[in-house]
Amino acid sequence: MNRNVLLCLAILGTCARAEESNESTNRIPWRPAPADIVAPAGLPEMGKWMFDARKQPAQWLGERYQGRNLREPINLIIVDDLADSAAQARERLFHNFKEVGFLVREGHSAGYQGYIAGRLYPQIPEGGKVAFSDKPFEFGNNHGRLFGPHPFQGGWLFIGAVSRERIEPLQKVKHRYVSFNRARDTLVQRLDLMTSYKVAAFSCLSNAVIGDGKISTGDHDTIAVLLRTVPTDFVTAPPRKERPQ
Repeated sequence: MNRNVLLCLAILGTCARAEESNESTNRIPWRPAPADIVAPAGLPEMGKWMFDARKQPAQWLGERYQGRNLREPINLIIVDDLADSAAQARERLFHNFKEVGFLVREGHSAGYQGYIAGRLYPQIPEGGKVAFSDKPFEFGNNHGRLFGPHPFQGGWLFIGAVSRERIEPLQKVKHRYVSFNRARDTLVQRLDLMTSYKVAAFSCLSNAVIGDGKISTGDHDTIAVLLRTVPTDFVTAPPRKERPQ
């Protein structure tokens, strides 16, 4: 057989094997361990925690809480029923967070991922060591990251992890964990009061680690607050304070 023919056949065989390998990879995407996934009632399956760049459950800046590794739970879910596209859902997310004082600020760890229904989503906001935060990183603050948007019931779904930290300037690690619940509740109350994201439900994600000798989720209570959009005609701003006459 002609040498050129043999070479072509070898190349074709290699390409075919590569395509089979790619198809196999596409058919079997990465999936967290069963213990790291939850399927809340009426919602798609999702990861219980943020995942780091190595696809491991994220630890809060490597901090230890009461002698245990502090894991970062998902504690917020947003469903935007009004956005016409994923891009518009993102735009509305940034706008609403800005409305309540959670700006994109530097000084936070980054590179996290969130799992929703078979897909890994990179953190929002992206682009460096940033997060949504209500104060600069030099001060105590509430901050968080969102993941999505994932198509859901004709709208778009995000999941998020929010936490509160304090600053200890004289310590080697200056950012110290304070609370998951207080940060979540602060953000949720502002969004519900000032934007079209309204509290719709409290979803149990079974992601509070209790009684484990190595891992903790701090004060997290297993609840992710679910917010859904309502028409903007129904959004009411907080009452203005009248100036004394």
